[in-house]
Parts: sequence; C-alpha cells; structure tokens
Amino acid sequence: MSEASAIPKIRYQTRNWAEYNAALKARGSLTLWLDRDMQWLAAPSGKRGRQQKFSDASIQFCLSLKCLFNLPLRQGLGLVQSLLRLASLDWPVPDYSTVSRRQKTLKVQLPYRGSGEGPLDLLVDSTGIKFVGEGEWKRKKHGAEYRRQWRKVHLAIDAKTLEIRGVEVTDNSVGDAPMLPELLAQIAEDEEIGSVCADGAYDTQACHEAIAQRNAQAIIPPRKNARLWKVKANKRGMHVRNEAVRACERLGRKIWKQWSGYHRRSLVETKMHCFKRLGERVMARTFERQVAELQVRVALLNRFTQLGTPDTVAVA
Repeated sequence: MSEASAIPKIRYQTRNWAEYNAALKARGSLTLWLDRDMQWLAAPSGKRGRQQKFSDASIQFCLSLKCLFNLPLRQGLGLVQSLLRLASLDWPVPDYSTVSRRQKTLKVQLPYRGSGEGPLDLLVDSTGIKFVGEGEWKRKKHGAEYRRQWRKVHLAIDAKTLEIRGVEVTDNSVGDAPMLPELLAQIAEDEEIGSVCADGAYDTQACHEAIAQRNAQAIIPPRKNARLWKVKANKRGMHVRNEAVRACERLGRKIWKQWSGYHRRSLVETKMHCFKRLGERVMARTFERQVAELQVRVALLNRFTQLGTPDTVAVA
C-alpha cells in the first residue's frame, strides 16, 4: 500500500441539515426580497430642482432581482412589475433609463448581523471578474500579446458569520496590498477587530501598520527567505511581522500556519466561489455602474448567509 493511500480521508457531517436545507429552499423565494415596509418612493430632499421619485432601496431592489436571475435590465424590471402585481402592491415601477442613471451613483446597503460576542476576525483576499467589452474577438484580432482587462473585487469576510464586511472594486492594475487599508476603513471605528488573515501578497509595511492601528493581530505569512525589517519607533506592525519571521525560521512555515490559524483563510476562497456563481462577468459597461452591480451581489450573498449556514464537523 502506498503512503498516499494509507492516509485516511477525513469525512465531514452537517449537524444542522434540516435548518440548512430549509435555508437553501428559502433562497429561491421571490417574496424573500420584497419588504412591504420598504420606503419605495423617495422622501423630499428639501432642495431646489427636480426631486427623485424612487428611493435608493427601490432601485437596489430592482437591481437585486436583475442580478439574481441574470436578466437584462428591461426584463428585470418586467419581473419586478409582475412581482409587485402578485403581491397586490400598487407601487410604480421605474423605467430602465431611470434605473440605469441611478445605478451610477447608488449607495448600496450591505446587510450584516455582526460578529456577536468577541472581536471581529477578518479574512481578506481578491478575485477577478470579467466585464462586457474587450473580449475574445479583440484578443483574436490583435494577437496573443493583447492584455485582457478585468475587474478585481477585494473582499473582507467575517470568519464567524461568513458575511462580507468590506468590498472594494478596482481594475486589474491595482495590487492586493494597497486595498487592505481601504477594506479596514469600512469597519466602524468603535467595532473591535481581533485579527486580519491574508496571504503573502499582503506582507507589506503599509498593511501591517494599518492592522496595528486597529489594534488587531496580523496573520500574514512572511515571504519565503524573508528578512527582518529594521524596526522604527512609531511602527508597531513591524514588531509583529518580525516575530512571524522568527517563528517561521524556528518552527517552519507549515507549523506556523497551523499554530496561527492561517488556514481559516480558505473560507474566503469558498465565498469567492459563491460570488462567481452569481455570474462570471458584470453586464454594466461603465466603471461606476459595475461597482454598484458587484456591491449588489455582495448584498445578495449576505442575505443568503443570514438565512442559514451549515454546521459541519469532522467525524472519524
């Protein structure tokens, strides 16, 4: 028997299957997204000029159904109109030009429950999303040297509730590390952050200092053959990073990752897979509208998570 076949395969069991099964079924309910207490029409702004007729909540509702069922804008609004009719609501439905115009400046509300007791543990990573426009035809026309373009989605999720707490959208020229301070800035100052877990791409002085300023623990593996940083008096994050380098040299990177809990970062990889299940590309054509479309996806995923998540444990 080979050594690989001698290693027993770990089996997992879901302890709350009945509740999780009901949550999966509830995700397909149309009434889940319709709140009768929603403020559908916009409140008067008190400013001069033409007033907005529809609230941000109603525009986000229309975009949510469009994104959830991967429909063109006009067909998505047709779905909204039929749903309101089935619910016996006489709310007016915005036309497609209104939704398209409002999508550019929409402030998407991201629902979340919070981490409950204890500090917030964040898992950070990024993924790429295609967008309509420069695609295979242009690549074929201009040759293999033509560089493809995509949008990068930077996510920070709560390790306890698996809800997305921070999201940033950039083009593919922006690296991962510069966006970590932006993600941390989306967490309220009065909310305690216990730890921030990320891969080696975030092993920079700016990232460690941003984490230290929030009094959080950085769980970032040092790069291979990493050198100790020359510690500055006002840079607290350098001390934590140097301790991680010494621990990796003394114990090895594998043991350090197990000891520090770094492997929890796989949860954010799973969340990114769920994110792409809502679509491998964005349909909006301008950057501002693409940002709103991707933020609507985040709101949908958080709502799915609030319905229920599996409680899975390893069994012998």
